[in-house]
Amino acid sequence: MKKIKGNAYVVGNSIDTDVIIPARFLNTHSPKELAKHCMEDLDKNFHNKIKKGDIIVAGENFGCGSSREHAPISIKASGISAVVAKSFARIFFRNAINIGLPVFVCDLKDVTKNGDLIEIDPVKGEIKNLTKNKIFKIQPVPEFLQKIISAGGLLKSLKKRR
Repeated sequence: MKKIKGNAYVVGNSIDTDVIIPARFLNTHSPKELAKHCMEDLDKNFHNKIKKGDIIVAGENFGCGSSREHAPISIKASGISAVVAKSFARIFFRNAINIGLPVFVCDLKDVTKNGDLIEIDPVKGEIKNLTKNKIFKIQPVPEFLQKIISAGGLLKSLKKRR
């Protein structure tokens, strides 16, 4: 799994799946359409602010709420390359891995500002805030999860193995 580098987009605690992708947009399965409405209730301009490769940095309990797979799909489709949070709702964390969205547990929110340049080394187990010249240790991503994420998700990983 390669290093991930992008600018931070910082959000708060308990960002639930209804905030990530409001229920009124769940009538589509198109990732492109979901991306247009990602985080819309938190920031109307999210879709226009995000650049391909950006990284969401969040506080506690990111992805809480309902277990909709649409939430990580909308994040990934919007161009976000990873989510770093102090903690995740368990089902969101698993759904993110299943669709190939890298997620990392690390408390960066209070030491990171919007636009800070972040670099994640999932193999070494390190996150660097390059803007502030700070390094944070994380659990290295196990090889089997690296393969799932690198393949683009669980189903694509299983197809590759066949």
